[in-house]
Amino acid sequence: MMFAIINLIQEVDINEKIKEAPDGSYEIGIFIGSFIPFVVLVLIAYMIYRYNKNRINKD
Repeated sequence: MMFAIINLIQEVDINEKIKEAPDGSYEIGIFIGSFIPFVVLVLIAYMIYRYNKNRINKD
């Protein structure tokens, strides 16, 4: 389900970019760059979760 949401958000065709890549390092960069937004969203969600959990435990 999460990958379906990611595919809707990302309109860029990664497979097409990889086919047009000049070398292997460019392909790795495309792969890493495609996951950065997902990783950032997961980190933000975890920080919100941890903040709320600590706030509830203090009460």
